[in-house]
Amino acid sequence: MTRTFLTALGAGASLVLAVGLTPAGASAAGGQKTVIELTQTGCQFLEPEGTDHGYTTTAKADCAAVNARTGEDRLAASRVMTLKPGTYVFRVTNRDVPYGLGFWIRGDGAIGRATLPSASGGGLSKGVTKDYEITLTPGDYVYSCPLNPTPDYRIRVEG
Repeated sequence: MTRTFLTALGAGASLVLAVGLTPAGASAAGGQKTVIELTQTGCQFLEPEGTDHGYTTTAKADCAAVNARTGEDRLAASRVMTLKPGTYVFRVTNRDVPYGLGFWIRGDGAIGRATLPSASGGGLSKGVTKDYEITLTPGDYVYSCPLNPTPDYRIRVEG
């Protein structure tokens, strides 16, 4: 697997976000798709937060309560992924959440949601990995899991 480092911005400082990236075949535009690996655990994605908080969840309501207490601070400290326009495969794994999860990437805000591409899906049982393909155009995006409520992690597409 090829490892690439993406620039990420958080709390006014430049940070580096290590994300597993691999080519995944030719895209419709003739370029390479890039695979971005993300891991879900209780109430969070590991990669943007940079740490496993060790939250235990048996139902969606558990994460809603955790995020009510900690979500705003965790999101402020999380890394913003910066990408170039192109086709990406978000490879999402449910590491240890004991109920079915999903993934949703969409434009940020009402205008972004109406004008930017979106991809979503479910069926992520414990231990399952699924791919979600999307062609990103310039703009601000968020991604999350509505079934294992997570913060809306940020992606900026520039270039």
